[in-house]
Amino acid sequence: MYTSIHYDGPGGYMKATVLVAEDYADIRRMTKLMLEKCGYDVIEAADGFEAFEAAKRHHPDLILMDIAMPFINGITAARLIRSYDRCENIPIIALTAYGSDYPVGSDYGFDEVVAKPVDIESLESLVTTHLKNRKLQGH
Repeated sequence: MYTSIHYDGPGGYMKATVLVAEDYADIRRMTKLMLEKCGYDVIEAADGFEAFEAAKRHHPDLILMDIAMPFINGITAARLIRSYDRCENIPIIALTAYGSDYPVGSDYGFDEVVAKPVDIESLESLVTTHLKNRKLQGH
């Protein structure tokens, strides 16, 4: 039913990895379960600082980032991730309760802004589209 993006990485055939940055544990776990059901590997972060550190350490293929998080918010975290040498091309999608009309975008480090809640089919389509685009760009 669901298909994840796989690619030939340095170690061969690998699943795509998605970093989920969300301060609410229930939402983070639900998003993780939905992505794992679609066949992705998932890394979790509970705030913007953890997201920045996880991105530097793991170099995920895609990041789903909440905007309103403690310590470092999603906008600041996205900008930090974009400024880090090996992470500047990772797609970062804002998932926010503020709505998709929230005034953020490429100026804030995000490739796209999506309103919560996101259902599993929409989430799978969103992730798949961004990962395919990244693969086509040679990343």
